[in-house]
Amino acid sequence: MRLKLDIDPDIVAMMAAEVAAGERAVTAAMREAGTGLKSAWRMQITGAGLGRRLANSIRNQNFPRSGESLDAAALVWSKAPVIVGAHDTGPLIRSKDGFWLAIPLPAAGKSTRGGRITPGEWERRRGLRLRFVYRRTGPSLLVAEGRLNTKGQAVVSRSKIGRGKVTAPIFLLVPQVKLPKRLDLARDAARTLDSVPGLIVTNWVEVRLG
Repeated sequence: MRLKLDIDPDIVAMMAAEVAAGERAVTAAMREAGTGLKSAWRMQITGAGLGRRLANSIRNQNFPRSGESLDAAALVWSKAPVIVGAHDTGPLIRSKDGFWLAIPLPAAGKSTRGGRITPGEWERRRGLRLRFVYRRTGPSLLVAEGRLNTKGQAVVSRSKIGRGKVTAPIFLLVPQVKLPKRLDLARDAARTLDSVPGLIVTNWVEVRLG
């Protein structure tokens, strides 16, 4: 017995159209998911008080970069992964050399490079020497002998009689610091992942209705 199978050209065309519709739906869904996750992470960062600059470090990229595919994907990442990751995990931070972490107090001022000033930079800028003060019941200190300016920062005293001279605490010294967990990026990622099937269906239906 010999069987002959004829494929209706209309069926072939319908299958091709269905695949094309699927490619458009999956690609559109992944683009929406990637954009949505980027926005959610940025909102988390600004909501935690970490600033717009760090929030803008969150980027996304769609694949394929052009065209449509059933294997479409979206990548969301940060250009400052160490900082964002630290706020996401709340790690325990220790000194690299095994001694102390120096936490600047208001009298220290800020670094010229932005962020926290180090004891070495502080001494170079102020022209004062820091002195170690051990405290048994609390964090030890680095202090300096000088005067406080109008900003409350320690500077060299020019008085010959010592008027206004104080011993100002400049840095707190602690063996380690537990950074508080201020972000939950996995939560938004999981919500986005759960939304993908619905986004695909929605975009597929819209394609068919169109």
